Amino acid sequence: MNTPHKKSRRRFLQTSAVIGAGYWFGTSNVARAAGPNEKLNVACIGVGGRGAANVGGVSRENIVAMCDVDEQKAGKKFQQFDKAKRFQDYRVMLDKLEKQIDAVVISTPDHTHFHAARQAMLMGKHVYCEKPLAHSAWECRELTNIAKRMDVATQLGNQRHANAGMARTVEAVRAGVVGDIKEVYCFIGGSRGMPAVPKEFPAVPSHLNWDLWLGPAKVRPYSPEYCPYKWRFWWDFGTGETGNWGCHILDIPFWALKLKYPNRIDLDHVPKETEIDPQRTPKSMKTRLQFPAEQGRRAVTLHWWHGSNREVFQKYGGEGNGNTLFVGEKGLIVADFNGYKAKLNDGTTPEKPAETIAKSAGFYNEWIGACKGGPRSSCDFVDYSGPLAEAVLLANTAFRAGGGFDWNAKELKASGNANVDQYLFPDFRDGWKVD
Repeated sequence: MNTPHKKSRRRFLQTSAVIGAGYWFGTSNVARAAGPNEKLNVACIGVGGRGAANVGGVSRENIVAMCDVDEQKAGKKFQQFDKAKRFQDYRVMLDKLEKQIDAVVISTPDHTHFHAARQAMLMGKHVYCEKPLAHSAWECRELTNIAKRMDVATQLGNQRHANAGMARTVEAVRAGVVGDIKEVYCFIGGSRGMPAVPKEFPAVPSHLNWDLWLGPAKVRPYSPEYCPYKWRFWWDFGTGETGNWGCHILDIPFWALKLKYPNRIDLDHVPKETEIDPQRTPKSMKTRLQFPAEQGRRAVTLHWWHGSNREVFQKYGGEGNGNTLFVGEKGLIVADFNGYKAKLNDGTTPEKPAETIAKSAGFYNEWIGACKGGPRSSCDFVDYSGPLAEAVLLANTAFRAGGGFDWNAKELKASGNANVDQYLFPDFRDGWKVD
């Protein structure tokens, strides 16, 4: 019997073989780059909420089209860019305006990233996509492969990557100010998750196209407990606080240590059965990812925790005001998005290394420049953020599967836990399946 999971893995292996052989099997034009002095024609998918900020980030270019399933949420941007063509269905927009669009910005809920990004890139369009790139590890890898095959400019919405403070942390880690890093802890505090299960289902608001909002997810009645915001805490739509913050915070060790794909994912704390809900994301989780030795560094253990960081800082004695703790052979580095503090084991503070990482041109400007033929952006899917997003979602996978597993990144295959595959590979509803 061919389950959706077996079909997805078979397709992944076939796709990888074709890419490795240097073939292209899309149906559309290769991406074209505008000249450095020309303006891009940009289409924006999802323009309310976070999407409004992303529209602002690219607003110096030509916003030629906007798409949103919620006319009320999109209203302000629709009014601000009143010359842009408006759509509810991005598939219609991309089809009708294929020759007019150079680049696409995607700011929809997690479960609808994949299809929009996939279609845009296969049409040869450059893509900026909000984190966590997609909704499953398989989707992340597919998008990474397509971006490579189509050679389009991409950027994942890790806006803090452009912060000068993060660059200083990367320099300190790579300069070895606390010696070789053997372990890293990353945290997001709070207890968001496990929202109330709706008991009443009001009529769909007239300004919302609920069927398009659901997209590839299984059909269910509308509830304000899902849309417009709480979707991120329902597994069918979101990826919880891990997807919400993981790509931002794990960006620090991924960049500093040149991480790519883990080979083992585990749970630091095995949750009670009642804490693993089939519908809702958790209020807390503690996971661990093992990365093999490569690129001149030792093997690294990376912990991702949603919840309190108190026990870690009590164990190591660092200052508990950061979201990342690097444990080195000679001391500790405590970091956040704005910089770091380092302390050696003897209590002294090491000297700061020379600044070697150039100032970012601006996170959106990086992508716009890449679209126009410049250097790849810092969070390009192929070179960096595809593997980052995949690792983030693998942490969720271990939690949902109730335990750890070995990870064969080359074949996109888990072993040692029979529960894993159902969370690695999506099962899209009819009308949204991909070949």
